[in-house]
Amino acid sequence: MRYNYVRLQKFMADCGVASRRKSEEMIENGAVKVNGKVARLGDKINPDVDKVYVYNKRVVMKRKGGKRYIMLNKPRGYVTTMSDEMGRKCVADLVKDIPERIYPVGRLDRDSEGLLLMTNDGDFANTVTHPKKQINKVYHVTVRPDMTDEQVKKLCGGIVIDGRKTAPCEIRVMSRMEDRTNLEMVLHEGRNREIRKMCEFFGLDVLRLRRISIGSVKMGKLKKGMWRDLTFDEVRKLSQNPNPPGHSR
Repeated sequence: MRYNYVRLQKFMADCGVASRRKSEEMIENGAVKVNGKVARLGDKINPDVDKVYVYNKRVVMKRKGGKRYIMLNKPRGYVTTMSDEMGRKCVADLVKDIPERIYPVGRLDRDSEGLLLMTNDGDFANTVTHPKKQINKVYHVTVRPDMTDEQVKKLCGGIVIDGRKTAPCEIRVMSRMEDRTNLEMVLHEGRNREIRKMCEFFGLDVLRLRRISIGSVKMGKLKKGMWRDLTFDEVRKLSQNPNPPGHSR
């Protein structure tokens, strides 16, 4: 009998547990068991025979239903998880009417708002979040006090945060007021709370942080707390040629 073995993290992603990269983190952290034994990164399973548990909950491959790709306009105050042990509001609350088991693609911290992609397609999530793709993410950011031209120049070239230099980015000053500056920032990497840490480096407070696009996909006029399905063309562009013309990598 020939078994169809697949990598454990791919199986988890295909089942909608999390993206492939996040599934790898779960495996490394000991949260995944196969047939009662703690799994290791690199393990392969036979989905028809092996029993997989994540946080002691059985993971089962769904046999029907297609892939789902949505964009959500995440309001401030929601954490980018499907559940939270501390009882905080989760983005799962905003998409509970979707029958498929979707999960966030990447992250957007609790105090940030704007475009968040969600899917049950592990390959798609892996493509969008993989560092080699360097997909452009555009943010509108309001900081206080006023940001100087010299600070903008240094941020664009990269600064050292948490022992590692940030990748070069693009920053455009949209407007200046007496005690604050409105910026458009284009980042090509997805480090945790990167913009906030970049601004904190210069003693700047982030008053508002809103993501308006990921690659060629723009949030547009989607209202806060609402979601819509991505079009076939939006999914295709993110999967094949993610960055639109006009922004260099």
